[in-house]
Amino acid sequence: MTAQSQILPPLVPENAPFSQEQRSWLNGFFAGLLSMDGGMQALSRDAATALLGDPLPGESPSAPVEEEDDGAPWHDASMPIDERMQLAEGKPLKRRMMAAMAQQDCGQCGYLCDSYAEAIATREETKLNLCVPGGKETQRMLKKLAVELDGGAAPAAAEKPVEAAPAAPPAIEPGRSRETPVEATFLSKAKLTGEGSDKETHHVEIDLSGCGLTYEPGDSFGLFAANCPDLAAAVAARLGAPLDQVVAHDGHAYPLATWLSEKVALGAAPDALFELLAAYVEDPSDKAKLAKLAEGDDPDGDLASLDVLAALEKFPAANPPVAELLGALEPLQPRLYSISSALSADPGRVSLTVDAVRYRVGERTRLGLASTYLSDRVEPGSKLKVYVQKAHGFGLPKSGDTPIIMVGPGTGVAPFRSFLRDRRATGATGGAWLFFGHQREATDYFYRDELAELAAAGALTKLSLAWSRDGAAKVYVQDRMREAGAELWAWLEKGAHFYVCGDAKRMAADVEKALVDIVAQHGGKGEGAKAFVADLKKAGRYQADVY
Repeated sequence: MTAQSQILPPLVPENAPFSQEQRSWLNGFFAGLLSMDGGMQALSRDAATALLGDPLPGESPSAPVEEEDDGAPWHDASMPIDERMQLAEGKPLKRRMMAAMAQQDCGQCGYLCDSYAEAIATREETKLNLCVPGGKETQRMLKKLAVELDGGAAPAAAEKPVEAAPAAPPAIEPGRSRETPVEATFLSKAKLTGEGSDKETHHVEIDLSGCGLTYEPGDSFGLFAANCPDLAAAVAARLGAPLDQVVAHDGHAYPLATWLSEKVALGAAPDALFELLAAYVEDPSDKAKLAKLAEGDDPDGDLASLDVLAALEKFPAANPPVAELLGALEPLQPRLYSISSALSADPGRVSLTVDAVRYRVGERTRLGLASTYLSDRVEPGSKLKVYVQKAHGFGLPKSGDTPIIMVGPGTGVAPFRSFLRDRRATGATGGAWLFFGHQREATDYFYRDELAELAAAGALTKLSLAWSRDGAAKVYVQDRMREAGAELWAWLEKGAHFYVCGDAKRMAADVEKALVDIVAQHGGKGEGAKAFVADLKKAGRYQADVY
């Protein structure tokens, strides 16, 4: 997953001769350079000047600069949406729209959080459902905010302004965007968890030699997966339609099996589906329930468990036409994974560290889309639609002499395996300290032998382990940080960069709190500890890849 990053004013203005997607890509590229050291900042400015002319937007010495960067205090993936919206209250519409996003800057939508909000606010983007990690709560908030556009009209595709033909815009390289995926070849999967583990985690290898994709440590890998065929068949059966029935929708005609497997999402039931079903039931009680569900209310306490099939089964009297149902479903979105390999050590291939998601709801097992696609439904030699999502503010220091501290429990270790493999291959001499943890050492110690080899080679200087189910007391990575607080502070004093990868809502927030406590206690910063950590973030020395 891609990282939270410092919010920077865009270098590419709206009147530049590029499309919104091209502007977003260029802004992200320049922002990535600007988050590095001074020399790279200068390079970014020089590159932008060469492309856009001099002076750059907002840099004219004769004109005052309108400050758009308010610091985005809501740009925190662990913060609930209600708190984010409170912080954005009274701000311009596009800033409130940004606060409604999931704040992960993951790129799954094709934008960053701020550029997606700007695209909606300027009507260059009409889709309000692209924020995958934000889910329905983001979509509902965006829908609410969008009524402010043009005095109350929600965005509509017909109202999208016509852009002038761009003058020789730079082409987006294939495989660098969700809009331009390329084909790669699935090689293999190997189970990382042992017998008796509560998890099922795989190391996945994919061959890039045929498509020529490249990446850097810290980047993410985008994958277009297909829905489980059994789930698609169950939805078709509930609709009373054969899978080979050709259905015309949105200007395309495909067999229903293709629509349900490759084109539409069958996960959490969208509000539009509840609205559609309400039009095809007569029972007043059902109509009332569907109306509440469409507004995000939970009349029966089961909203969180209603995927598309469960919603259809809950209201058996509703039988909308198949084409209308397809129109009420969300498009199937790609999934992003942190890359766990390094081209310097693994030329021509990429690896991922993937938890297979499976859980029971009633009598049915629910499956994670891409995780079980990779673990169950693709075979060696299968072709995958993929792309590389460039990291924004998450990557190795420019100098291999700079120490790094990495906190990555569970699959959060993925990018740090990439970091360590690259540091060994490039002969980096700075220290590297990894905090890794999981439930049980015997079954959940990912890459045990490889970490030992990295330590023997000098690429991994220190390893701190936390097992939450092996003793009477649960021990987590943040506990190990506190235990080694004095040494951790000494590393920071030497200029170490600090990284965290994993769960945004709980783990990453707990890790940051532990770091603040360490800075306060061992660094003697007291009440200034939070400001010190905030300064680390601004300097690019505290980076997060959270999801």
